[in-house]
Amino acid sequence: MVSVSNGSESERNRKVLLGIGFWVQGLRCFPWMGVNFFLKDGLRVDPSTLQILQNSTNLPMVAKPFYGILSDSFYIFGQHRIPYIALGVFLQAVSWITIALFAKSGISFLSITIYLLLGNLGASIVEVANDAIVAETGKQPTSSKNSKPSSSGELQSFVWMASSIGGVLGNLIGGIAIDQFSTQAIFLMYGILLSLQFLITLFIREGSLDLPKSPSHVGFRKQFSELLVALRKPEICYSILWFAISYAVIPALTGTMFFYQTQHLEIESSLLGMSKVFGQAAMLLWGVIYNRHLKSIPPRKLITAVQVSMAMFMISDALFVKGVYRTIGIPDTIYVVFFSGLLEVLCFFKILPFTVLMAHLCPPGCEGSVMAFVMSAIALAFIVSGYLGVALASYVGVTGNDFSGLPRGLLIQAACTLLPLFWSSCIPGDVKSKSKKEN
Repeated sequence: MVSVSNGSESERNRKVLLGIGFWVQGLRCFPWMGVNFFLKDGLRVDPSTLQILQNSTNLPMVAKPFYGILSDSFYIFGQHRIPYIALGVFLQAVSWITIALFAKSGISFLSITIYLLLGNLGASIVEVANDAIVAETGKQPTSSKNSKPSSSGELQSFVWMASSIGGVLGNLIGGIAIDQFSTQAIFLMYGILLSLQFLITLFIREGSLDLPKSPSHVGFRKQFSELLVALRKPEICYSILWFAISYAVIPALTGTMFFYQTQHLEIESSLLGMSKVFGQAAMLLWGVIYNRHLKSIPPRKLITAVQVSMAMFMISDALFVKGVYRTIGIPDTIYVVFFSGLLEVLCFFKILPFTVLMAHLCPPGCEGSVMAFVMSAIALAFIVSGYLGVALASYVGVTGNDFSGLPRGLLIQAACTLLPLFWSSCIPGDVKSKSKKEN
């Protein structure tokens, strides 16, 4: 009875920590919507500059393997997850509160870039520690009577849904708040929320999470060498390489589409918020459907299906910009809310089955390092994708006032999305059968 009680308590503590953590991180879209409008209307930047900033401020995400090795190797007061979560949340709170205090008095483009880099540094540290807890929990031995294996994707689906719920609320509130409050107030509200998360994190002890015990406190160099050994495994190396390339080769046109919708179509911010809400709701639904019906499907099939769907939606976007849907009676607002909102998050659908795949393949003892490397590769791929998008927008002649070349750019984007399908065999076809053979 005591062990069952302790098991349920540790599971509850994990879900509180991870649920709040992923929910608040999902809410990051709330202040970032304010950032987009502040840069466009307050600092008067052009689409290319906006997209360069959006991607450049993600540079701290690329160093995630370093944070992962740190959290795996260096213990702070006998803990190696909670302190890093608290540190990351603190950095984010300082960043957003500082931006809020200086936004009204006239903050420079360079200053806001530095503060956003600091905030993303904190966010990346939090994500690494949270992902490591998820991976470690999934590697717990199944011989215990009171423990269920999470490697099947149950905990991954839980945190995925927590993040999606945060995204839904963040975009819904953000779309309304842009019209009702100043961007300064939006930044301040999120900073206060992060401060509350920081206090909650301080009251949770890592021992109450019942995480798997490490055999010994290995050093930084030892942990780094173990990461290299894990990455030398073909099934891990090729999977991560293909997954990163599947994002990197797609020229992102997010900044251009934001200007097209707000400048050219004059879509209201509340409708943009609803568009993002629909996208986040779709992500939440995807998490539920995956957990109940799709876990048994090989990750390669799911990931390639999502990749094809992305290309189809990009072709649909080209028809939308051309005015095809308008001629058949579909209003621009309807398309933006539903179709554009879904396309914006469709690229993230691949991440859930891929993280489950990595949880199966990740060797014990370096979960934090490997999962951090995965997210780092994805972050770097998104940055490359963003820079390619700026180059593509320039190539097709898209500016803040001229969008005549946008349909051609979207068709090129769709063609690039289909390219990685020719090497999809890099992803293991059936992980379960593979692991059975190894056992």
